[in-house]
Amino acid sequence: MKKITNKIFNKLNYIIANFKNSLISLLECFYLKSIGVNLGKNTSFRGWPSFELANDSNIKIGENCRFNSRTTSNRIGINHRCMISTLNNGAVLEIGSKSGFSGVSIGCFEKIIIGNNVKVGANVLITDSDWHLDDPRVSGPKPVFINDNVWLGYGVVVMKGVTIGKNTIIGINSVVTKDIPSNVLAAGNPCKVIKDLKN
Repeated sequence: MKKITNKIFNKLNYIIANFKNSLISLLECFYLKSIGVNLGKNTSFRGWPSFELANDSNIKIGENCRFNSRTTSNRIGINHRCMISTLNNGAVLEIGSKSGFSGVSIGCFEKIIIGNNVKVGANVLITDSDWHLDDPRVSGPKPVFINDNVWLGYGVVVMKGVTIGKNTIIGINSVVTKDIPSNVLAAGNPCKVIKDLKN
C-alpha cells in the first residue's frame, strides 16, 4: 500500500511540476524577448532566472537550452537561481544550442561565447572580468570562450581571458585561470590538465 501511495504522490508531483515549469518557461520567454534577448526555440526554464542587459549589449541563446533555477531542479543542489548579466555597454554574451545550466552566474563585461552541447554544473561562475573596474590593481575585461561539448562540474569558476577547448571536462570546484586544451580532463585550483581523453 505504501509503495502505491508513493507512486501516486510522485506522479502527481511530477504533473504539477511540469505544469509550473511550462508556465514559467512561457512567461520567461515572453519577458526575455520583450527586453531584447535573442532567444532560440524550445529553451526552457525551471524556476525563475534573473537576466540583466546593459545598454547596447547583446544576449543570444540558442535552441533547446535549459536553465534550472529552482533549488530542487538539480538534485545535487542549487544555491541560487541562474543570474545572467551583461554589465557594460556593447557587451556580447552568446550561448549555443542544447546547453544546460543550473544556478549559474554569468557576468559579461565584454565578451563571453559558450558553444553547443555545453553542460554547466550547479553553482558555476563564468566571468570575463575582475568586476571592480574602478580599482587600479585590476586589469580590464578579457573575452572567455567555452567550446562545444565542454562539461563544467559543480562549483567551477571560469575567469577572464580563458579559452576551454572542445570536448573537455573540468572537475568539481576547479578554478580555471588559464587556457585548457580540447579533449582533456582538467581539475584543481589553479585548474591543470590531468588526463588526455583522446586515448
